[in-house]
Amino acid sequence: MLGEFEYLLIAAAVKLGDDAYGATIKQEIERATGGRCSLGALYTTLDRLEEKGLIRTRMGGATPRRGGRSRRMVQVTRRGMQAAAGFYEAVASVSRGVAWAVNRAEELS
Repeated sequence: MLGEFEYLLIAAAVKLGDDAYGATIKQEIERATGGRCSLGALYTTLDRLEEKGLIRTRMGGATPRRGGRSRRMVQVTRRGMQAAAGFYEAVASVSRGVAWAVNRAEELS
């Protein structure tokens, strides 16, 4: 089973397609969550997902905009898509029938 951050990373990479690399994935996660995403955590998670066979990475061409540095491009594997779909289905399943009544939750605390 994937962790939450692993799922976010895979979902962002799929959404970004051919534009999926560290900085764009970071931006997509931050946009979606409204929180901060450290590049260190992102690259550590990329390494772990690659070891599990859930993503593949390759070095893209160097760009002048990046000072001649290459981008680490990310592609989600079939296995990665299956794992993300399973995570999504588990969250959806456990959430069915739950009414997120925020005001009521505040009353209970």
